[in-house]
Amino acid sequence: MKVHTGEPLKRAGTPLEEARGAVILVHGRGATPENILELAGVLDRPDLAWMAPAAANRTWYNHSFMAEREKNEPHLSSALELLASLVDQVQEKGIPLERTVLLGFSQGACLSSEFVYRNPGRYGGLVLFSGGLIGPPGTTWSTEGDLSGTPVFLGCSDVDAHIPVERVHETTRVLGEMGAQVTERIYPGMGHLVNRDEIQGARRLLDEAVPPPSERAGGGDSGSDT
Repeated sequence: MKVHTGEPLKRAGTPLEEARGAVILVHGRGATPENILELAGVLDRPDLAWMAPAAANRTWYNHSFMAEREKNEPHLSSALELLASLVDQVQEKGIPLERTVLLGFSQGACLSSEFVYRNPGRYGGLVLFSGGLIGPPGTTWSTEGDLSGTPVFLGCSDVDAHIPVERVHETTRVLGEMGAQVTERIYPGMGHLVNRDEIQGARRLLDEAVPPPSERAGGGDSGSDT
């Protein structure tokens, strides 16, 4: 069942045909592509192609990311298929996986981590704001897939009401054992939001994945502070 088929795709930055890299932005529960697409302006990389898909009824799957997986079907599988189609679209336009970054917040971060886990390879990067791998407590993840040094930034509060910090640590361990280079940042008492340090971490990851034109040409600073 293609739950999320036909939902709008919002874009910003440079068209795929001309872009030097791509970022797929995955919004959280109850949000919209327009909400998370604001990060394109904050991260200030107009040379990249920014793509933000929409979830049907503003939710990628109906229950907690720590519920039994079967309870979130067919929505979860449909959401993963949608991300796969976007990654394929990016590659068809000539942008390799090594210059493709997935970035998600909350439910979108959970979905993004699950997609990369299930579809391992050398991505340009994975940015997870308040999220983790999908599955009930006690889930055992295979670490046979090879992420080949994919840089991962994972930031979350230690008291997030939706994301147990233990799942953040599990996600770091699993992706690291699969060969990702993971930066985990836990922020005491922060709550369920994105802070300045996380934005800076995401900007560094993007700039390493696809160096800004000014850097490639020997120029100066790659972006202003937010």
